[in-house]
Amino acid sequence: MPPAPPARPKDVPAVIWSWAFYDWANSAFTTLVVTFIYSTYFTQAMAPDEVTGTAWWSRGIGLSAVIIAVASPLLGAAADRRGARKKFLAATTIVCVMATSFLTFVRPGSPHAALLALALFVVANVAYELGCVFYNAFLPVIASQERIGRISGYGWGLGYVGGLGCMVLALVGFVHPETPWFGLSKEAGLNVRATNFLTAAWFLVFSIPIFYFLPEAQKVVNSGAGGSALAELLATLRAVRRYRETARFLLARLIYNDGLVTVFAFGGIYAAGTFGMSLSEVIVFGIVLNVASGIGAFAFGFVDDRLGGKKTIMVTLVALALATVVATLAPGKAWFWVAGILIGIFVGPNQSASRSLMGRFVPEKHQAEFFGFFAFSGKITSFFGPIVLGQMTSMFGSQRAGVASVLLFFIVGGLLLVSVDERRGIAAAAEPSA
Repeated sequence: MPPAPPARPKDVPAVIWSWAFYDWANSAFTTLVVTFIYSTYFTQAMAPDEVTGTAWWSRGIGLSAVIIAVASPLLGAAADRRGARKKFLAATTIVCVMATSFLTFVRPGSPHAALLALALFVVANVAYELGCVFYNAFLPVIASQERIGRISGYGWGLGYVGGLGCMVLALVGFVHPETPWFGLSKEAGLNVRATNFLTAAWFLVFSIPIFYFLPEAQKVVNSGAGGSALAELLATLRAVRRYRETARFLLARLIYNDGLVTVFAFGGIYAAGTFGMSLSEVIVFGIVLNVASGIGAFAFGFVDDRLGGKKTIMVTLVALALATVVATLAPGKAWFWVAGILIGIFVGPNQSASRSLMGRFVPEKHQAEFFGFFAFSGKITSFFGPIVLGQMTSMFGSQRAGVASVLLFFIVGGLLLVSVDERRGIAAAAEPSA
């Protein structure tokens, strides 16, 4: 049996910052395409009408989630076996960049334009999310146990700032001015569609450092699972008792992440519907929340390293639950702003600490595979929170009742997280593979 390769040094500044800047790069896609600009443009200009457009876009999101949930663990196992996480990351990045840039050239009113645009979006969204599997899998490779929380926080913090920076460029240079940059015409919304090309260019340029500085993962050999990634994946599932703390954590995350998904999906709708905020006020509200989330993710990374991932997540869930109560009972805009800023401050640390805790729990030879399960837990029931909110809103005839339902996801997720033994999970990951 060949000797094990020498361990690579961790906490190397050039490697860490090149890795973190990938968050800066790819967050432009979620900010501009998924959340703020193109999603709105699609429903208003590409689809036959806004109601139909909203339904089609939600189906595109749902289809993406199903594909991501199914493919993530399998492709993660394949990347681990081949020692090809970096190659898989490059492939998914290129696919996302190309599909996003092609959205620029889908002109409204042309035959099947809306369906073509939706198909390109699904391809881009799936590639983006699968890329996050391989990207996240490098976290325990480059970060020591003592610094993994803050390094995860660096990435989340840069991600929020990078997405915001790209959005400001899009609004100032393409969407709002009388004469968009580069003399682009406003006919058929070309200036708005061009923000997709900006997003693709931003993603491509700022992702270059990770491919230059980041070392490739080691190839998994003699894993005992047979000759395929599927066999490897099935072997891991059979060994779930060994990684029971990881399984408990993923179950808890599956619940509380549904609450986060619902907040992201309906925060702006609630602000406009219940508190009468205009579109410009909602955009400013979103910008402030992004800034607060970035600051929170960066600052709480140090708390994570001191307290541990589990305790940090518990703190954020308590704070998010309190913020949800304030948002539900808020008598006016001022208190809603308080609730929103609290959510912003703690949502970034929640996501960052969830990633760092997973990084502590993954065995060395199955890092991409386990982060595939991490992606699975974030997607497989992501539709459930919005459905519950919609049902509660209809049942009680009030958006406040719908928003109150989010509280259940944070409480139940937190109660499930209490049973997770972080030290035991770390110990199980450190044991030699069976």
